[in-house]
Amino acid sequence: MSNWKRVMVATLALTTFGCANMTPQQQNTAIGAAVGGVAGSVLTHGSALGTVGGAAVGGVIGNQIRR
Repeated sequence: MSNWKRVMVATLALTTFGCANMTPQQQNTAIGAAVGGVAGSVLTHGSALGTVGGAAVGGVIGNQIRR
């Protein structure tokens, strides 16, 4: 398995287990940041700026999603 797949699986697992005592809005923010960080990293070929930017954008979008 390639490194980015391992990182993605670990991130999703930690995000899922770490959200047990969070409000739905906090969960959406954390999940959005994790998915955005992975997407930013993939789209910018591992650039740190792309990863951080993707996480920031994903967190904002996740925060705005209502259940």
